[in-house]
Formats: sequence, structure tokens, C-alpha cells
Amino acid sequence: MKRRALISVSDKQGVVEFAQGLVELGFEIVSTGGTFKTIRAAGVPATYVTEVTGFPEILDGRVKTLHPKVHGGILARRTEDHLRQLDENAIVPIDVVAVNLYPFRQTVAKPGVTLEEAIENIDIGGPAMVRASAKNHAAVTIVVNPAHYNTVLEALRTHGSVPADLRRQLAQEAFAHTAEYDTAIAAYLLKQTAENDDTTEVVETSDAFAAFNNMVVPGALTQVQALRYGENPHQKAVFLRENNYQGAGAGTARQLWGKELSFNNLYDLNAALELVREFDVPAAAIIKHNNPCGTAIGATVVEAYKKAYDADPLSAFGGIIAFNRPVDSDTANEIVKTFMEAVIAPSFDEGAIEILKTKKGLRIMETGSLEGADPTYDVKKIRGGFLLQEADTGSVTADDLQCVTERKPTEQELIDLLFTWKVVKHVKSNAIVVGKDGVTLGVGAGQMNRVGSAQIAMEQAKAAGVTSGIALASDAFLPFKDTVEAAATYGVTAIIQPGGSIRDAESIEAANRLGIAMVFTGMRHFKH
Repeated sequence: MKRRALISVSDKQGVVEFAQGLVELGFEIVSTGGTFKTIRAAGVPATYVTEVTGFPEILDGRVKTLHPKVHGGILARRTEDHLRQLDENAIVPIDVVAVNLYPFRQTVAKPGVTLEEAIENIDIGGPAMVRASAKNHAAVTIVVNPAHYNTVLEALRTHGSVPADLRRQLAQEAFAHTAEYDTAIAAYLLKQTAENDDTTEVVETSDAFAAFNNMVVPGALTQVQALRYGENPHQKAVFLRENNYQGAGAGTARQLWGKELSFNNLYDLNAALELVREFDVPAAAIIKHNNPCGTAIGATVVEAYKKAYDADPLSAFGGIIAFNRPVDSDTANEIVKTFMEAVIAPSFDEGAIEILKTKKGLRIMETGSLEGADPTYDVKKIRGGFLLQEADTGSVTADDLQCVTERKPTEQELIDLLFTWKVVKHVKSNAIVVGKDGVTLGVGAGQMNRVGSAQIAMEQAKAAGVTSGIALASDAFLPFKDTVEAAATYGVTAIIQPGGSIRDAESIEAANRLGIAMVFTGMRHFKH
């Protein structure tokens, strides 16, 4: 007897290949609407759902799968009694269900969308099938993510059926999928209610606080997965996603390959991605313990990566890599030369993915385009409360800089100063970054005094054999002239810092005496 699979998806990525694979394994495909047309157009045999139910689609497609011959086939336990009842009612068991839902969040994000349009993009039959399948995962395999199609096919080819532990994992993801969908609808309707309620008092707040208030609406977060542990093995942890966030980020990236991400992986992926976002040219960053150990820009992605890796190959081992451009095969060949935990980028060439898959343990994360709005808020937890602030989206250009020394920076020094300033923003305070020609030479992070951070960064530059023409960036003002004097002995010729110390004059005097160009930004970038 043929096994039956039901496929009804909004996201049709990979659906033809999945359906073809199931047919080759002896499955009968039942499908609906656009999915049916897509599968049949590709020459894959499929049965339209109305032939199974014996009942036409009605109410403009609102009712098509809400039928006992669908839900009976999904919900039946494989017991003698349930199978007898199926037989008496001419219902065929359904063993695999592939369903993902109408794109509600994408619909309501479009400018000018009406309430009526939004309502029509609330899926009813889809969530019902997903939940029914997930409930009966002891017998049914539910797939809501196209990334798992090949996993399911491989399991069927290898074992003849999908193992119980995989069915359970897929069921958990399915319930998370419907929960996220419902909370997106709830958040949208709550917003509509507030906007049309004349009795609601409107309080003027910054975008940051408004965004945070929206985030904490009950149901606005979805638990994506329970993590193996937190920062340390004795700490429990989960990964939560903001349902209303539409942009590209570590929290919304799609995992293409690799084992489960850890708490620290996700935190470092976020840090790496936010750093490369700073640049308008190809950039690569390698992160260890939430600080960059190597960052570089280049004419190509592979050039940027090689420069970033060579900046500190010892620290780069086991790091997290981020790119602000698609990753090609040349770059992938460089990445697999050493052990890395994960790589995140807007996209990956097909050849690059195959090369990266050869590296055991490497996670591959795809974000999609990095274009879009900046984050609006940043929140930190303290015992008994939260600290909320607007996100640090501040930046400076050459026109914003105030040269405070007798010698002005050269054109190349100015380029290097702006480069190091972008990087130091993403380093834990106290932070000093030294660099030259679009690559970091040394990073001093998290020290209790600024000259200590400077010594760490400059010793790294010295070890790399670079002893002249170096740019130095400080995330906050230099409180004493000691950092300037130390910098001169290591070949630093230009410094960028916020300024604002009561001893600025001493630092400026030291820079003039030592022939160093110094510019003030008027902006600080503390990162705790």
C-alpha cells in the first residue's frame, strides 16, 4: 500500500525536489492550490485535495483542507481501533505533512496594507494541519521548514521511516512555527486596536522605548529552541526571537548546515555581523569571546578574509566569521584551512556551501540582505530590572572630525583612522584598536585602564612587524598623555578619540611634540 504525503506550502523553496523524492520512495502526493500547480508543472504526479475529500474548495479557498478525510488521516493513531475506523470511513492515513503558512508578517509589513488584506492572510487550514500533525508526531512527520526536506528524505532512504527523535524535533519546531504565527497576528491586531481607540492616551517616547514596549507585549517573543546550556554548562538557556522583527540579523538567520548553535555561538555571531555592517565595502570580521581579533576590508571578500585572518591567526582559531557580502568558493577554500565555529553572511554560492560542508562542525548561517533599518533599542538585564537605551547607531565621517594638532592626518591616515574607529565601536571597553591599510593590527579590550588596552594592542602590531604609519582609535577620551607617549614608541602616527578630558591639552601637547596627528570625534563608543 502506498504511503501518503500532504504538501501545502506558502514558501515553495525546494518543494518540487521534496515531492519528487517522496514519489521515488513510494509516496502518493496530495496537494492544494498553488503548491499543486507547482508540483504538477514540474512533472511530479500529485492528487488535488478535493479528489481526496470529495468536496470542493469553498468560500474563496477559506475551506479546503478542513475535512475528516484530511484530519482523520493525520490524527489517527496507528492502533487497531483507529485503523479500523479509518477503513470504515474510507480514510487513508497520512504519514508526512509539509505545510508552512501564509506570509502574514510580510503582508502587514507592506506599506498601505489594509486590515481586510491582513485578515485574508490569516491561515486557518494550515495551522490546523500543522498542529494536528505535530500532536500525532508518534506516527506523522511534520515539516514546516524547507531546510529539513533533505533530512527527512535521507532518513526515509536510510531507515525506511523517519526516526522517532527526529519526528519529535520536527514537531517542536512545528508548534514554535504556529506559535510565532499566532503571536504575529495578535501583535498586529493589538496595534490596530490601539490606533483606533480614542480613549487610549498617547505618550510621547523615543523610538527605542516604543519598540521595547511593543516587544514586551505578551506573545511578542517566540522560543525558537532550548539551548544545550548558557555561557557555561551549569546555566540553562533558551533562544527567543522577536516576532515583529523583519530585518537580517543573527536572530533571524537561516542555518544552512552544521550542528546546533550554542548560546555563545549566537552571541558571537551577532557581534561579528554587527561589526561588518559598519562597512560599505567588502569586509570580514573574526570574533572570539565577543571581541574582534581580526577585521579587514578589501576589494573582494576573499581578500578581506585573508587580511582579517592574518591579523591574528592564533586568536582566530575556533572563531566566528562574518561577512557583509556573499561568500564565494575562493573564500570558502580559505575558511576551511583552519577550524572555525561558524560563518555568517548575506548568502553563499552553491559551490561555497559544498566546500564549507567538508569542514566538520562548521555552522553556516545565511541572513539575506543586510540592508534595512537600524536597531532602535538595546536592553541589558540587572537583578530586579532592565536597563533600556537607544541602540548605538552613531557614526562619523571625515567632515565630522576636528583636528586638534599642528599636523593634520594624511589622506591614508584619515582612511585608517575612520576604519579603526568603526572597529573600536564593537570592542569591549576600555577599548583600543590599532590598524593600517584597512586591517586591524592589534585589539586591546576590556582592560581596567586605557593605557593597558593600548599596550596590548600595540604589542600585537609590533609582533606583526608593523612599526610605522599606524592609526590608533580609542573608544573614549584619553584621560592622560601616557597613551599618546606610549603610542609614539610603537610607530603610531595618527590617533582618533572622542576628546572631552580635562587633560585634553596635555594629550594634544604630547602629540604635537611627537609629531602625531590627532582628531576628535565628539562621540564616545563605550561597550559594556
